[in-house]
Amino acid sequence: MNVVVAGGTGFIGSSLIPLLRLGGHDVVVLTRDTSRAPLKADVKLVRWDGVTQGEWAVHVRNADAVINMAGESIGSGRWTPSRKERIVTSRINATRALLESIRLGEKRPSLFISSSAVGYYGPVDSGDVTEDHPPGSGFLADVCLRWEQEASAVGELGPRVVILRTGVVIGEKGGALERMLLPFRLYAGGPVGSGKQWFPWVHGDDMAGVILFALGHPELAGPVNVVAPESVDMRAFCAALGVALSRPSWIPVPAMALRAALGEMADMVLTGQRVVPAKLLALGYRFRYPALAAALASVV
Repeated sequence: MNVVVAGGTGFIGSSLIPLLRLGGHDVVVLTRDTSRAPLKADVKLVRWDGVTQGEWAVHVRNADAVINMAGESIGSGRWTPSRKERIVTSRINATRALLESIRLGEKRPSLFISSSAVGYYGPVDSGDVTEDHPPGSGFLADVCLRWEQEASAVGELGPRVVILRTGVVIGEKGGALERMLLPFRLYAGGPVGSGKQWFPWVHGDDMAGVILFALGHPELAGPVNVVAPESVDMRAFCAALGVALSRPSWIPVPAMALRAALGEMADMVLTGQRVVPAKLLALGYRFRYPALAAALASVV
């Protein structure tokens, strides 16, 4: 297939794109800065600004599948009003630009995959959260809801739309895990807040694996929970991380201290949901890392 990946030079894209190439797919990556993109020569890099139409749009119109992962990082800085605005507009604008490119083309992709997050559901203290669960409240839920509404509009033009509601992605380089490792390695790791909040997670290999699964399974459509089948709370996650690193998990981070340091962004780790990958399990997706201990051992 001809596959276009928007925003494919980050943490997830670095795992996904080699697998796409290994599967024989031709890949075009849309990026704001082609000089900084750490990809191999057999992947075509095309500059775009994530807003306006340009020469990049030709590649979208000739694609069999478009994967949309573009957007300002949510976890790389305090949520100031200006940063919150960038988080929202970068996602909305990029998705609208892709939609407009598809709308104007004579040939249209058969598949549009767009990122989202389990933050769509907002804080959920108890009960399983499947894809049918309603949206929650708060900044993250609002961002995800608006992002998904833009992506869903692509379906009106004909392509099958798959929306990836992703948990915390565990990988070797980057993501939330990288920021958690240092205190544990210094024997100062421990759960955040009460430790009772659910911590939905997925291994990076399965994150990429689900996207490949979507390419080959036309029955997969709509929102998809991309989380491992093993549900853990924050306390259990940190305990497993301590075991993987041969370190204790004994110094909790009080919620008050985290809120003082991060402000509203602290909600990402102080609240959670027991998210279940109902669609993936029903369609027979086989997780490479269904259990947390093996997933952590593979990356630390």
